Amino acid sequence: MEPVNVGIIGAAGYTGGELLRLLLGHPGVRILFAQSRSQAGKPVSSVHDDLRGVTDLHFIETANLQDPSLQALFLTLPHGETRKVLEKENLPQTVRLIDLSNDFRLHGDAKLGKRTFVYGLPELNREKIRISDAIANPGCFASAIQFALLPLAKAGILGDVAVTGITGSTGAGQKLSETSHFSFRSNNIQAYKTLEHQHVDEIEESLVSLQGPSAQGTVSFIPWRGDFTRGIFISAQTSCSWSQEEALRNFRSFYDGHPFIHVTDQPIDMKAVVNTNRVQIEIHKSGSKLAIHCAIDNLLKGASGQAVQNLNLLFGFPETTGLMLKGSAF
Repeated sequence: MEPVNVGIIGAAGYTGGELLRLLLGHPGVRILFAQSRSQAGKPVSSVHDDLRGVTDLHFIETANLQDPSLQALFLTLPHGETRKVLEKENLPQTVRLIDLSNDFRLHGDAKLGKRTFVYGLPELNREKIRISDAIANPGCFASAIQFALLPLAKAGILGDVAVTGITGSTGAGQKLSETSHFSFRSNNIQAYKTLEHQHVDEIEESLVSLQGPSAQGTVSFIPWRGDFTRGIFISAQTSCSWSQEEALRNFRSFYDGHPFIHVTDQPIDMKAVVNTNRVQIEIHKSGSKLAIHCAIDNLLKGASGQAVQNLNLLFGFPETTGLMLKGSAF
């Protein structure tokens, strides 16, 4: 089988760098270009220095998006920029798109010319992704929260849910800001976008797609900035009639056949999934309350790893290809 020819727009940032690391190790992919206006002409390894000795790729300023050999395009641009690029370029329909911004995640934003972007959560839309030509990769917090709630929505029993979650500094992107300085993050946590996080809309659309438009439950979410670089740990709490055993059984049944999801009643921790595409979910029932903890790597299963998982689905590779990554146990 010939390699799939891919390009990356915005390859100098955190998610662009993770895509490069994954795709350089993917046996079925050839990287045609890594585009970055800010780093044009420089070796990729001058920005992502862990790739020194791994690749001789250089960043280019302008990519030829009409190249007939281009088969898939990853876009890791700031929110709002992807739509502008795609509206200007009018790419051939044969080029499959995987966008990591939030430009196309909501149903009302999903159309672009003849394309309709499919929401790229494989555990929700695997079969739709396989036959799509455009994927809107989910947000990182949105992914973790949905993993915790989708089985309840599928069963039609999800009501109001309260969620808290903490994320590493890489979730803010590579551009320096006041709250991403080491001096701010170190030995510190902070709540932000309290009850107003942008990922709630995409979460609720997914829940309604499973539970139906009559679902009355709301998601109240408080995110936290953590004093670490990568990873997400969320905790969701809701009323539930299931017993502990029923919850475990139903969650495991929902995720049966999804290779990256592991459901347990034992304590989970974030470090167990950092640097991997894996998801750990912990179930705990007390009285009428069900608590679900979920841990992912925000840059992998929450972004670039999920994007490569979507590429695998689009081009018929086994879903885990290039994603059997070694975590750090200590």
